[in-house]
Amino acid sequence: MQKIKPGYLQHLLRIKIILVAACFFFANTSFAQLRGNYNLPNHDDKLYYFGIILGYNTSHYKISHTPGFLMQDSIQAVNGLNAGRIHLGILANLQISDRWDLRFYPLNLIFSEKRFQYDLKYPEAGETSLVKSQKVESIVMSFPLQVRLKSDRIKNFRVYTLAGVKFDYDLASKSGTTNSENLVKVNKTDFGVEAGIGFQFFSKYVIVSPEIKVSQGLNNVHAKDPSLRYSNIIDRLNSRMIMFSLQFEGGGLL
Repeated sequence: MQKIKPGYLQHLLRIKIILVAACFFFANTSFAQLRGNYNLPNHDDKLYYFGIILGYNTSHYKISHTPGFLMQDSIQAVNGLNAGRIHLGILANLQISDRWDLRFYPLNLIFSEKRFQYDLKYPEAGETSLVKSQKVESIVMSFPLQVRLKSDRIKNFRVYTLAGVKFDYDLASKSGTTNSENLVKVNKTDFGVEAGIGFQFFSKYVIVSPEIKVSQGLNNVHAKDPSLRYSNIIDRLNSRMIMFSLQFEGGGLL
């Protein structure tokens, strides 16, 4: 069973509190304006517009064992642990209709960290610990293509859902290295699906959109290396990620 440290839970709770507080702030600001005029009244007439993304993500690998895992007794368990990093990017939004948008991200840089923890039956030579760990740090250029479904605009507020596919390229992958210190290597490319929900708050000059999104990698990103003992017990690695984002949208042409 996956072990989650109390410190990580506290850190994640603080992030959620900050995001919820931001949502309430923008909600209160927008609903206070319901008695007034529309902000950016011509925004929905624009064919396209751009935005900036700032956010925080947590990610881990879903691990599938090889059949040989049950045949050995030195490694009792391997778990993928959550870890958090930031992401930033630029979005391009094409308004297809009053309800539907098509979204692309010409620049989307995701800093992520995924951790492995091995529980050993016997400590390694010269060591006393029965736990072995590894961090896999990634700098991912992600290229999502999404379809977004929008609700009716209630003065200066709107809710939306989205779904799509993405292609990821890991700039920091070490799948081709021969360093024996690597317990597990991962491939540079991945393909996945994602879905999410968000809220648009229309201010006088910009639209602020808190958004939460989950993604699931479909490719097996495990770069198998028979020379690595800790890699031999793993068959598949599939990436999973939760992303909390603030999007600042505006600009574009009629």
